[in-house]
Amino acid sequence: MSGLTEIKKQQPLSLLTVAMALCASLYAVGCYATAYIPSPWGVGQFRPAVVIPAFFATIFGPIPAAIGAAMGTLIADSIKHGYLYPGSYLAAVPGNFLGFYLFGHIVKKFNWRRFILASNITLTVANVIVAFLYVFIFKVLYLGQEKYTGMSFNDLTFFSIGLTLWWFVTMLPFVLLVTPPLIRAAAAAFPSIVPENVRNNSLREEIPRTTFSLAMLIPGVIMLLIGLTTTFTVVGSYFSNTFGDPTLILVELMFYVSGVVLTFLGILVYTRKRLYFTR
Repeated sequence: MSGLTEIKKQQPLSLLTVAMALCASLYAVGCYATAYIPSPWGVGQFRPAVVIPAFFATIFGPIPAAIGAAMGTLIADSIKHGYLYPGSYLAAVPGNFLGFYLFGHIVKKFNWRRFILASNITLTVANVIVAFLYVFIFKVLYLGQEKYTGMSFNDLTFFSIGLTLWWFVTMLPFVLLVTPPLIRAAAAAFPSIVPENVRNNSLREEIPRTTFSLAMLIPGVIMLLIGLTTTFTVVGSYFSNTFGDPTLILVELMFYVSGVVLTFLGILVYTRKRLYFTR
């Protein structure tokens, strides 16, 4: 309750309620728009719409973003499947709620380095929660699907880690490159509803170009190394034997493409002074 009381002192409850509803509706639309682009395993969606709760967490704090993200993902998943989807409320809802509550808590004392920290921690923690709950609780315990119940604990863990990596590398560039200009635009256009520390730091503080660059460059290099490991070691054989050759090809493609894209974006951010980065 103390966290909510602290938020109320800065922004009225009516504004936070509207922000929560807006976050949920925008996130639901954004998630649904890309809901049919799956991971290499055929489950787990491409979700660049995470920029929406990241933005709301920064501007309005952890509660509206957490509830908005949880409601938005449940709405999008349920519309896609045509009913209240258990995979969403058993996995995606808790992961999104905890992840974006954490994001909002980290950026309470806003600066751009804390924003980068929040992005990396949130995308790691939230996606781990969603992936492991989705695989172990929904697929194995709730549905009891033979495809998954026949896997060993190690196979299921490997699958969950793979989903986590897929979501992380496909979400990170959007959060780091799209959300900052949105925050700055909101601070400039609506200064009365943006917290003072966010307004001051986002408009006056130089965005640390090197830090943003490394935040994408390092994961990019790691993805390339994982891809090479998958191609040239027994890891590839494990993927092929466990998930099949088509999945192996898609997984390798995921590692190489995400690695190249993140590495390229990291270098681009560092070298292009005309981006919104100023240092």
